[in-house]
Amino acid sequence: MPLVAESRYQPPFYLFNGHLQTIVPSLWRTVPGVAYQRERLELPDGDFLNLDWSRRPAMQPTDGLAIVSHGLEGDASRPYVRGMVRALNRAGLDALAWNYRSCGEMNRLLRSYHLGDTDDLDAVLRHALATGRYQRVYLVGFSAGGNVTLKYLGEDPGRVPTEVRRAAVFSVPTDLQASSVHIARIQNQVYLRRFLKSLRLKVRAKAELLPGQIDLSGIEDLRNFQEFDERYTAPMHGFDSADAYYEYASSGRYLSAIQVPTLLVNAENDPFLPASCFPRDVAANSPFVFLEIPPAGGHVGFAEGPPDGEYYSERRAVEFLTAEVPA
Repeated sequence: MPLVAESRYQPPFYLFNGHLQTIVPSLWRTVPGVAYQRERLELPDGDFLNLDWSRRPAMQPTDGLAIVSHGLEGDASRPYVRGMVRALNRAGLDALAWNYRSCGEMNRLLRSYHLGDTDDLDAVLRHALATGRYQRVYLVGFSAGGNVTLKYLGEDPGRVPTEVRRAAVFSVPTDLQASSVHIARIQNQVYLRRFLKSLRLKVRAKAELLPGQIDLSGIEDLRNFQEFDERYTAPMHGFDSADAYYEYASSGRYLSAIQVPTLLVNAENDPFLPASCFPRDVAANSPFVFLEIPPAGGHVGFAEGPPDGEYYSERRAVEFLTAEVPA
């Protein structure tokens, strides 16, 4: 019954609520000591993904790789990704932080990325395995990237390569329908407006790239995720509606099928997550899904110590992924 009884996370005294624990690490954290090597992965449909590698020194080879998936409208340069990559390198693993279609650089096709697209993660994973360097692969995901990771592991367990040993994900909206409503609450408007601003800019850039293929009329009137996803995300990715997209993409429906030891850490005070994103029943009945619910942490927060130091999420991921017996 892998329901972690008690979390060891304690936030710094000055980050005394979930909003501070979310915002401060996002805006002011610095992560020195990470140097990426960029590779462009061409995809069969004519699009591409940018892969940012952080490998161990040549004199310290490893057969272990961690693939890190970022959050909504993020990319591999975000502090939470760089912090995790640095911790994984220090633990003796190579790391690959991949950038979703249109993240960091506009992609070529009309479609972009969405929270249920596991094919691109599978392509990245198989590309890494094709190098012949890695016998052990670990998956790490934050927020939207955590949702993609969980869905990938559970939707078709037979597709997951045997080299994938474990996974650790943080701040995951496992119920996208409920999460889209939750983030629209008055106290969360600062986050919603920030995401929508980024998404609108991206749609405008895509419309400029592909003249005549995207209708921009009324785009500034879209006030929440439900409206944006109904207008753009769903039709651009083959869904009949936002509700159909949420139903297909939500990782919660796939959790019980996961067959790889997987740690899910969702803070109780995460401003993005409603009650349905804390799958206690699944964890209580699954031998593979380990659910940890710290009272604090915010959304993709979990700060500890100085701004340039390691965070709890990084220590916890390394501890779980490299342990002989996960707990």
